[in-house]
Amino acid sequence: MGVSVVASEQLPDAQGRFGPYGGRFVPETLMHPLMELEAEYFRAQHDPEFQRELSYYLREFVGRPTPLYFAERLTRELGGAKIFLKREDLLHTGAHKINNAMGQILLAKRMGKTRIIAETGAGQHGVATATVAAMFGLKCVIYMGAVDCERQALNVYRMKMLGAEVVPVHAGQKTLKEAVNEAMRDWVTNVRSTHYILGTAYGAHPYPVMVRNFQRIIGDEARAQILEQEKRLPDLLIACVGGGSNAIGLFYPFLNDATVKMIGVEAGGEGILPEKHAARFHGGSLGVLQGTRSYILQDEHGQIQSTHSVSAGLDYAAVGPEHAWLHDQKRVEYSYATDDAALAAFQKLARLEGIIPALESSHAVAEAIVRVPKMGRDQLVIVNLSGRGDKDVAQVAARIKL
Repeated sequence: MGVSVVASEQLPDAQGRFGPYGGRFVPETLMHPLMELEAEYFRAQHDPEFQRELSYYLREFVGRPTPLYFAERLTRELGGAKIFLKREDLLHTGAHKINNAMGQILLAKRMGKTRIIAETGAGQHGVATATVAAMFGLKCVIYMGAVDCERQALNVYRMKMLGAEVVPVHAGQKTLKEAVNEAMRDWVTNVRSTHYILGTAYGAHPYPVMVRNFQRIIGDEARAQILEQEKRLPDLLIACVGGGSNAIGLFYPFLNDATVKMIGVEAGGEGILPEKHAARFHGGSLGVLQGTRSYILQDEHGQIQSTHSVSAGLDYAAVGPEHAWLHDQKRVEYSYATDDAALAAFQKLARLEGIIPALESSHAVAEAIVRVPKMGRDQLVIVNLSGRGDKDVAQVAARIKL
């Protein structure tokens, strides 16, 4: 089933809504900075000078375009469709996060902001934000759950090396949700001087549309590359979904191609049991969290449930509003991979292709391992390898004895 041009290209609407999802649910104090950001973003979008500057830094500093790599040995092992990996792991700082961080820091400069804040889970968005802040000489504070600080100690040190202040958050579950809460509190207090570089396609309008548009370069490149290499569009796209920026970045340019199927892979954790996973489409319900309306893991009283994933970047109770809309439209299928499946995929890709993937991206690889053998050898699959796994090696070593 395809989505009409009007449906995908005219959303969100003027209120930042994707059907019933999205919107702007924030304290009064943040309404003005969000409206200011929206206005500046849409001006920048149509400013050739901004686009030229962004393209320059993405090419010369970030390392775009990234290759679309034919995974020959993994394809042979699975015995089905041809698998291509979109190599976002090769970007400077090691993940797709810097595409968005670069776009937003250029916006912050345009608005005359002198201080940058961000939240981070796996630390990749924190590192990307600290990197661009260092590059442009802006003060930077990163909020990170205390649990994530421990499991991503390498990235904490990288952020500090880049001159950022890293604030461990000890409230609640001490993971990504709490880091977002603290970043929003900071922003309310310091709106005049500070820009909040939110790291995923989530939050109050205009963040979901803005982050999606900064990340769509993934899908735009992948589309051109597969047409060049195979002379046709792929049959299937696979990407992991936390907040959902790497997935929407890959999917968006293909939404109007009815022949292209798409699968977003959530964190199945230890299985679909309360507080043991982070698969919002497999146990979540409609609610409002941290600025937007979407699918959220909550109890019958609307209390946000604890989540679990071996990957810090997928360990979050809500999903981006555009994904919620695409789920309801049945345009994108959303599945999940368990911790064990992701760890097995992590090892398989390393052994077969010489590529150590991020644990987040390993969820997408795990889905490919399930799907590809059931497909024809003449079919094409693109897996978004959203990040590299250097940051996860110590954590995986504690789980898997080699």
